[in-house]
Amino acid sequence: MRDFNRTGQAKDMNISQGSVWSATTERNSRPAFAGDTKTDVLVIGGGMCGVLVAHELKQAGLRCVVVESKQIGGGVTRNTTAKITAQHGLIYADLLERIGHEKAWQYYQANTQAIKKYQALAAQFPCDFEHRTAYVYSTDDSAALEREARAYHQLGLAAHVQEDLPLPVNTCGALAMENQAQFHPLKLLFALAENLELYENTFVNKLVGKTAHTPVGTITAEHVVLATHYPLVNILGLYALKLYQHRSYVIALENAQTLDGMYVDARENGHSFRTYGDLLFVGGGDHRTGEPGGGFHELHALAGRAYPQATEQFHWATQDCMSLDRVPYIGKHRAGANHLYVATGFNKWGMTGSMVAAQVLCELITQGKSDLSELYSPQRSMLSRQLATNMGKATKNLLSFGTPRCMHMGCKLRWNSAEHSWDCACHGSRFDACGHVMDGPAKRGIKPS
Repeated sequence: MRDFNRTGQAKDMNISQGSVWSATTERNSRPAFAGDTKTDVLVIGGGMCGVLVAHELKQAGLRCVVVESKQIGGGVTRNTTAKITAQHGLIYADLLERIGHEKAWQYYQANTQAIKKYQALAAQFPCDFEHRTAYVYSTDDSAALEREARAYHQLGLAAHVQEDLPLPVNTCGALAMENQAQFHPLKLLFALAENLELYENTFVNKLVGKTAHTPVGTITAEHVVLATHYPLVNILGLYALKLYQHRSYVIALENAQTLDGMYVDARENGHSFRTYGDLLFVGGGDHRTGEPGGGFHELHALAGRAYPQATEQFHWATQDCMSLDRVPYIGKHRAGANHLYVATGFNKWGMTGSMVAAQVLCELITQGKSDLSELYSPQRSMLSRQLATNMGKATKNLLSFGTPRCMHMGCKLRWNSAEHSWDCACHGSRFDACGHVMDGPAKRGIKPS
């Protein structure tokens, strides 16, 4: 654990460098795949998204094989803050302006239905599911909150603005959304996985048509789902332009504060707060992967000022795929590949987005259509300011001199001294100090300088 003083300086003790979820669950290991087989659906990726998709498809009567390159739940799922909510920052005013009332309402309904589905699963598989009110707060822009409140009214949602917040940051108010939820992701994931045909330590080298090639065999499927966080196939489909990756950090404090709700800053690099048991999660320090950011130092400074009596029990970091327009990409991977599906770009709301993806992909595979397919289509327009930013970042780092270079598309890597890794600002690949891949899309390691 870590004790704080009022200046934010910390004294390390027996702190766990990993999430509370990993520390409070045990998993049963699964064998690696070997041989050759045929199946109805192959799901590549054993995180929350892949497991939920496979669960839905199995419930629909299809044979589904899941392969995970490492261990199930070992990526973003174990490092989430595990909020399940339809309140994704100040998004609804933006959606109404860009895509209209019908699609904005669809977005709300899809994410609200996801909460209900998690609640139903939690009744079968206990996972510390709890209803909480979600709050998005602002530190300096009350007009943005008022604009979002008007969007709530247009959609027929209750819009309650709260001014006094129990937070250690100065705010000008928050917008509440009731009946949202939080849970323990690995408890649910491991329980669902027990009933699935799932293989760990099974790396897919390549996809040729409907056949996935592994080092020790092949899997041929009528439908293939890429639930790999960053798509395994990313050049075709232009995902290298449609996505960028963002890192964020969490510390879990004991003897800090108990909160009844879940709080998130409207700013992308603001702070979030939620309680799990007697622990307070403080999140933040966000930055685009490969660029400087506040990281754990920022959170330790906040904890030192606000909770000098607290002790840090856990800390962890995660990496999120961000879409161009704040809506995930769920559906057919690209035109002309009708057997291939993708779910990515959850924009820091991966638990809710994973359940939405399970619904959309199950409907597309079993019925050939989904009412949500247009909203989440990976083939929708790419025109946005973020596209220009992504292209500029990629060009700058691709043309920069020096080594090491990323094994994905050759961009220059930058040393992350806070996490002791080589990070790529182009597409978010990360490598440890020895050059091993930590985060994709890169598939091969590097030789560090």
